[in-house]
Amino acid sequence: MSAAAEGAGARAVAAVDLGATSGRVMIGRVGAGVLELEQVARFANGPVQRADGWHWDLEALSANVRAGLAEALRREPSIESVGIDSWAVDYGLLGADGLLAEPFHYRDERTVRGVDAVHAVVPFEELYRRNGLQFLPFNTLYQYAVDARLADAEASLLIPDLLAERLTGRRVAERTNASTTGLLDLHTGQWDHALAEALGIPISVLPPLVDPGETIGAAGEVAGLPVIAVGSHDTASAVVAVPLSTPHAAYISCGTWGLVGLELPAPIVTDAARAANFTNEGGVDGRVRFLRNVTGLWLLSETVRAWSEADGAPVDLPSLLAAAADAPTPARLFDADDPSLAAPGNMPERIATLLGMPAPGAEARPAFVRVIIESIAEAFARTVRAAADLAGREVDVIHLVGGGALNALLCQATADRSGLPVLAGPVEATALGNVLVQARALGAFGADASLEDLRARVAETFPPRRFDPHP
Repeated sequence: MSAAAEGAGARAVAAVDLGATSGRVMIGRVGAGVLELEQVARFANGPVQRADGWHWDLEALSANVRAGLAEALRREPSIESVGIDSWAVDYGLLGADGLLAEPFHYRDERTVRGVDAVHAVVPFEELYRRNGLQFLPFNTLYQYAVDARLADAEASLLIPDLLAERLTGRRVAERTNASTTGLLDLHTGQWDHALAEALGIPISVLPPLVDPGETIGAAGEVAGLPVIAVGSHDTASAVVAVPLSTPHAAYISCGTWGLVGLELPAPIVTDAARAANFTNEGGVDGRVRFLRNVTGLWLLSETVRAWSEADGAPVDLPSLLAAAADAPTPARLFDADDPSLAAPGNMPERIATLLGMPAPGAEARPAFVRVIIESIAEAFARTVRAAADLAGREVDVIHLVGGGALNALLCQATADRSGLPVLAGPVEATALGNVLVQARALGAFGADASLEDLRARVAETFPPRRFDPHP
């Protein structure tokens, strides 16, 4: 513990933050004037190819989480609780003896068949009125539609709930993440049993719901620490730590995906919102995350991965980005959300196809990276404008958090293309949101602390970097 944290009588918690490409275990410390993160473990995560498609290696993920928590306790014996967040929609099916099979990865092609099966029973227009979710072919209810194992399951748990079950033995569904399944009633916040029955989904697999801040159970393997539900959808945790500077601010939580939108008190399920493919997902304290998924730095990371494989050596990304910043502003962009870019592999060739050009040689890579960054930024700016129009708001600033906040070229391009100032940071928004919800549940902020109180602490501790639009 740092001297400042020790002097402030800081409370310590452990945050498990799992992304689609890597996972971390962090120690969070919260006290008077103190908000600290210490990374104690980082491990690779990603899709693994099995005979029946793309999966997540849950056993490796679980082992890495346990090892990370053990290291966290070794470094900080005063840790009081554990919180877990991850990506959304993917799930594991449990039977009497545990996991029936590895969770499928959301990019597995099997989900496409589920779309037609669901919409044949319940048209998308009706689905949107009931669950408020944008159309994404990998939403959980589409995955359920093609999962033959569902009939044999006792429970279906999303990834954070699945890992919490392994620690506590309790099977629950945290509400913000449950809102991404498509089976949560937008208006009641409860499971939509009628919709599940219409789609042939057994109601029995839908576990009891819990809210952020509730204790799920004790982690017997981790010193009996309580596992506290946080905004277990990583974007829900990230939005907790967005230091919204005005009532009319937009946010972008940027990593593999860019989650672009507004925090609202109530959902918007108009025909216009549905046509624009905006989603209404649950946030902490009953807020609504009105947003749209935009393909984010996945495009860049997959491109760099392809080049590294071709070169037989890692590509130096910082040098590449610096060179890209000196490249001219591209005259032509591509649609960052084109469906052809969804699957892993051959990203430079697929982007080049959209641009109507051959894949770039080594000397043209900086200019190609500039095209990728500008295309992502254009998609971000376009989505902010659409969110503002749909909500009837005059957006005056964009907060960009997550790993994308480190990418100065992306931040500046987003400011230029939106015509709005971009405030970048904090980078570790998801882990911070996880920590803050745990700390509040433990009483570190007082009984009546609001989200605004938590965000004020973030703004004090992690002042954002400002990018003003160029003329």
